[in-house]
Amino acid sequence: MKRKAMLLFGALMALSVNNAKADEGMWTLYNLPPAIYEQMKQEGFQLPMEQLYQSSNAVKNAVINFGGYCSGVVVSPDGLVFTNHHCGFESIRSHSTVEHDYMLNGFVANSYEEELPNKDLFVSFMVEQKDVTDELRKLGMSSLAIGKVGEWVDSVENAWQKDIRQKDSTLRVEIKPFYEGNKYYMTTYRDFTDVRLVFSVPKSMGKFGGETDNWMWPRQTCDYSVFRIYADPKTNGPAAYSKDNVPYHPASWAPVSMDGYKPGDFAMIMGYPGSTSRYLSSYGIKERRDAMNAVMAQARAVKQEIMLRHMRADEAVRIKYDSKYAHSSNYWKNSIGMNKCIDSIGLIRQKQEFEAKLQQWQQESGYLKGLLDFGKLEKLYANRFSALRALYYWNETWGREPDQMSLRAKRIHNGMEVKGPDNKKQKQYVEFKDNRNEWDEATDRELLAAMMKNYSEHVEKQYHPAFFTTIEEKYKGDFTAYVNDLYDKSLLMKDNTPIYINKKSYAKDLGVLFGQDLIETMGAIRADLSGSADQIEEQEKWLCAAKLRMEQDLPNYSDANFTLRMTYGQVGEYTLGGKPSGYYTDARSLWEKMQRANDNFEYFAEPVMHELLSAKDFGAYADKETGTLQLCFLSNNDITGGNSGSPIFNGKGELLGLAFDGNWDSLSSDIFFDKQLARTINVDVRYMLYMMDRWGHADRLLKEIGIKK
Repeated sequence: MKRKAMLLFGALMALSVNNAKADEGMWTLYNLPPAIYEQMKQEGFQLPMEQLYQSSNAVKNAVINFGGYCSGVVVSPDGLVFTNHHCGFESIRSHSTVEHDYMLNGFVANSYEEELPNKDLFVSFMVEQKDVTDELRKLGMSSLAIGKVGEWVDSVENAWQKDIRQKDSTLRVEIKPFYEGNKYYMTTYRDFTDVRLVFSVPKSMGKFGGETDNWMWPRQTCDYSVFRIYADPKTNGPAAYSKDNVPYHPASWAPVSMDGYKPGDFAMIMGYPGSTSRYLSSYGIKERRDAMNAVMAQARAVKQEIMLRHMRADEAVRIKYDSKYAHSSNYWKNSIGMNKCIDSIGLIRQKQEFEAKLQQWQQESGYLKGLLDFGKLEKLYANRFSALRALYYWNETWGREPDQMSLRAKRIHNGMEVKGPDNKKQKQYVEFKDNRNEWDEATDRELLAAMMKNYSEHVEKQYHPAFFTTIEEKYKGDFTAYVNDLYDKSLLMKDNTPIYINKKSYAKDLGVLFGQDLIETMGAIRADLSGSADQIEEQEKWLCAAKLRMEQDLPNYSDANFTLRMTYGQVGEYTLGGKPSGYYTDARSLWEKMQRANDNFEYFAEPVMHELLSAKDFGAYADKETGTLQLCFLSNNDITGGNSGSPIFNGKGELLGLAFDGNWDSLSSDIFFDKQLARTINVDVRYMLYMMDRWGHADRLLKEIGIKK
């Protein structure tokens, strides 16, 4: 083992000498390879290893899972949290009205009393993590069919959860697969459920550039928002929302750096990357390109054109659909970019070449002989292609950000609360509450008609719902006429009205039949997928195991699965269109884009922003070297979705800013990390603080963070 460690360390040092930094990897912290830590030190990390994970003031103690979909960082002794603006998007939107539009105009709480609670929002701190693979095997996991493992692990997780809650009721555990199910780690968390909105810049700044600039460089987006964790006043621990709760006082928090950065400076990001598939086979990558990404790109383009048109015509509609549109459009552009990257770098061919080497090694070593079968894997993927493509079209049409009719039609068949007397079935009913503050009827009608027509044109007829025949025969192929009847005639669209589920009128209701057909279609799709899913999962597991064994002298990180990870690298530019990209943007570049707002509405900003960004003196927030306000900067860290809001630290563990996006060339990073071209786009903490000061006049927050103006 010592020889292997020396070989590994030598290999990493050789890479460093050749200027090919070992910046790829989403590393778990509790078992970080010592050679990786040594490489970090060579590149400028200055803290002892225990301050990453083990010590009471470890960097990881300030990093949070924000809401189950993003990351964030605690920056004050009173539980103040920085995350991205787009991570706080829904919370900001939920408090917005036409009269008080915090999404559009921003929000500043001038006291604790003005900070706004958010239903269902939580943050999680990781307490510890450990490998439990051997324990699970001793309990019988190895004897289970792969399709049964997930459910069985959930049952073990529940049992262990009860045990840990008896010792500490504030803790929660999760058991997740790593390395494609070849390992299992248990992570312990402490969740806080009273999280309040404190500060948000106007949408023009928090989402500056919109879809025009999304996944692009250069960027000037001030993508951050501020929340606060509240705790039980007696224990300083988690507590349900109460007006009596007080700001949480963490044992440690992330110090903010006002010193900036320069090319080559060490940069470390910690956060919760959502999902990657770096071990995925060439067959899986082809499926992702053609059956998944291509579908999302095509279908969401239809959906977003309709939403945007209605949103721009009516402010009330914009407030209702802002969050839906942002979520949809982000992964729409991601899918387009990923497919272009897959093709431009020849990723499928690269994978095929690696798999050929792996097959040769397998034949020579005999490892997993009779288990890993590349021919079988290829056939399994080919057999499920049409069904998976249909599944993604179904989800884009009726599943993700659906219209209200589709939402209700599915809900009524999926366990709604049944009211009325148990002994009188004829009087049993369900009821939909009036939620018209969340959706617009004209928008939803057009969405449903257009998306169903799109589904009919792109999905094989064997996966068409039965009501398509009704539309063809009764409505002469007019999807709009059918949708209008759904909204006008179905009981499901009557708010605050009992819908008696055991009457004949219910069984004949157009919306009820619509929902039944949707569920039956989904059932048929899933049936065609079920025969191959478990076998593909098992083959991909063996493929990963073979790679790990063949490369056992090298460190291999596990795919992301929304557990805390660390990635290290450097601040720096890349080559863009044959020219240096530059590694930061400044206030002047933002002001210049603002002048083009007449040509592109996504470059609009309020007059006060023009004034603030054209200032001659940026005070303490100006970079000491350049003398200007630096807005966003590039690093070569390895991130993906879920890392939004992740803190980026310098070599001293001080906060430089927040990761919020990747460049266009990073869009294949879910399946392949391009060290030469992939870059993380970060918002500079000094830009954030400047807006907090000069726009928000939030002196109390700056003082709390420890900023001297």
